[in-house]
Amino acid sequence: MVGPVIGKRRFLGWLGPFTVTLAVLLAVLTLLVFADFTPITPTSSVVAGLFIANFLVILVLLGLTIAEVWLLLRARRRQAAGARLHIRIMALFTVIAAAPTILIAVVGSITLDRSLNPAFMQDVRGFVYNTAEAARLFRESQCRALLQEARLTAFDVASARQILEENRPVFEEFFNSRSRFLGFTAAALIRPDGSLVMRANLPPIPALATEGAAPPDEAAAKVEQPVLTTPDASDFEDARKNEPLCLILGEGRTFVALREIPGMTDTFLYASRPIDPFAVEFPAQATGLIQLYDAYDAHRMNIQIAFSTMYVLIALIMLLSAIWLGLSFAGRLVTPIRTLIAATDQVATGNLYVQVPVHRSDGDLGHLGETFNKMTSELRLQQNRLIAASTLIDERRAFTEAVLAGVPAAVFGIDVAGRVTVLNTSAQKLLGSSEDADSIVGERIETLMPELETILAEAGAGRMRIFHSQLTLSRNGRDRMFNVSVTGGSAGRDGQGVVVTLDDITELVSAQRTSAWADVARRIAHEIKNPLTPIQLSAERLKRKYAKVITQDRDVFDQCTDTIVRQVDDIKRMVDEFSSFARMPKARLEEDDLSACVRQVLFLMRVGHPDITIEEHMPASAVMARFDRRLLSQALTNIIKNATEGIAAASQERGEPPRIDVSLQAGDDGKVVIDVIDNGKGFPREGRQSLLEPYVTTRAEGTGLGLPIVSKILEDHGGGIELLDAPSGHGAQVRLWFIQQSGHQPLDARGASQSQFAHNKA
Repeated sequence: MVGPVIGKRRFLGWLGPFTVTLAVLLAVLTLLVFADFTPITPTSSVVAGLFIANFLVILVLLGLTIAEVWLLLRARRRQAAGARLHIRIMALFTVIAAAPTILIAVVGSITLDRSLNPAFMQDVRGFVYNTAEAARLFRESQCRALLQEARLTAFDVASARQILEENRPVFEEFFNSRSRFLGFTAAALIRPDGSLVMRANLPPIPALATEGAAPPDEAAAKVEQPVLTTPDASDFEDARKNEPLCLILGEGRTFVALREIPGMTDTFLYASRPIDPFAVEFPAQATGLIQLYDAYDAHRMNIQIAFSTMYVLIALIMLLSAIWLGLSFAGRLVTPIRTLIAATDQVATGNLYVQVPVHRSDGDLGHLGETFNKMTSELRLQQNRLIAASTLIDERRAFTEAVLAGVPAAVFGIDVAGRVTVLNTSAQKLLGSSEDADSIVGERIETLMPELETILAEAGAGRMRIFHSQLTLSRNGRDRMFNVSVTGGSAGRDGQGVVVTLDDITELVSAQRTSAWADVARRIAHEIKNPLTPIQLSAERLKRKYAKVITQDRDVFDQCTDTIVRQVDDIKRMVDEFSSFARMPKARLEEDDLSACVRQVLFLMRVGHPDITIEEHMPASAVMARFDRRLLSQALTNIIKNATEGIAAASQERGEPPRIDVSLQAGDDGKVVIDVIDNGKGFPREGRQSLLEPYVTTRAEGTGLGLPIVSKILEDHGGGIELLDAPSGHGAQVRLWFIQQSGHQPLDARGASQSQFAHNKA
């Protein structure tokens, strides 16, 4: 999700700064042109071109901003790394850029409106129009004054017309003085046809004289009188009607009043007076000002729109530029963070080979990227070391498990809480559990094997790292002796668990005892057998020599000699058994039919014990195996003989018919099993396994060597003997087993016995 966004940014990377720079320069140029700070005259075409250029730049900036926002929103929808942070930074920059721009835009708009249309402009408008009216009134007042004075002068001339007729010079003097007094620049009595009756001789008014003119008395002789302009016929008609009109002559600088003189036919007073320059110039200025104000008022809205548009365009340019710069800065700020987040996610999934690109322009974030790369490198190195260590540990654990699985001793790992943490196959078999070893892990050792509680307590009380003891366990009716070793501290006082090892030494102890008893038997047989024959011969000689001589107590004598001979025979038999036990012949294994061997033994036992039912359960086909026929027949005969003796002892207690069942089974695993089951007395529950030791018996007349001899024969065949209870609950079951080996494969009897014991000791 990061790749496409970054690609788009690279595509827009060169266009954005160029457009922003162009927009800012164009906005500054527009402001300078409008402010008339450049040689470019802000004509309509120039203004329109600037507006179009600014508008196009705004569209490009808007497009760039929308593209940035769209890329950001798309990344947010795709849940790209750092999208939320990017949005927050963008929003912050947008607010920071928009708030001042909008505020300044509002203030500028209000200021522009107040500048172009201030409140006092209405008063100025009224003042301008009132000034023009004042100039008009001033001129009219001058005109009315001239008309009034001309009317009064006309009445005065009418009053003095008699003097004109009688004394013209006096009248002329009167007319001149009157005209000068009233300030006329020209005065005359004129007829409608343009003829003059009289003209006043008036000096020029100083205001009308040129600069450097001579004084009035001197100028009077030098300056010509003003030219009188004959009014039109309409003007004379208006004068007859007494219309208050002034004639304006002399390029608008002179007022002329024309009044009819009462009493004088077709005679009019012609009087002129110069107009005040202010009254001449100010109305024109006022008119121009009014026209300028009207033009300004007509274009004021256009000017306001133009300036407002310029300001809005510049504001939009600055706003969009600021927003784009904010987005670009946010993108540059967030891109390294987004890369770090994406790389961190990959590290979280286990990819320690990820590296983030580092640029010098990233600043502290670049340093953070370098630190991240160093961290991943270090983590990868540590992971490789851990993997190597874990592989080594796994190899060692597998080797240890393989060793433990092949060790015949039972091994338990126990934690400080007394719970089993690990056990091998021998330990599982010792517990007699058919469940998986994982189901046993976590159980307390006191629950699984209460017999170990005392030993663990003694190991915990001691200070030795290794504690040794012995333990006797009863499993499936068999007593087994174990050497117990507790290793790993005093019951976990050092914060660690312990390892308990149980090594079955039952067969070893039995072999040691058998070996010891064999040596004793040889010595006893040697020491006892030597004097037995002389004793027996001496007793028989005494009987033959003195049997006829002794007449008194002859019966006693015969009884004593017979007893000596009989006891010597018994001692010989016992010595022979001792010798037989001590010097058991080595088994000579040959391939033969085991079922035929068993049937032969059963035939002899049926002949010897016809009162006992002996049943056989044999396979229909021959069971071929390698065994010593003589020794195995001896062992089976001894077992059946013991069964008959047990039946004899039990039949006296219970009235059950005597019965012996003999079965032969050959398993797929190559194991041959011969079971002898009787309903006799059975074996004792306590110390049953001790019956396999020499000179241990439950019968008073027994020697205790029968079962040890059978056990030794089976061991020589690579098998063993088991003393069990009968399935019916009454009687005994003896199981003889060894490994069936057909063909001509050699067999190390004792080695096979030890290995098979490890498989069947439970």
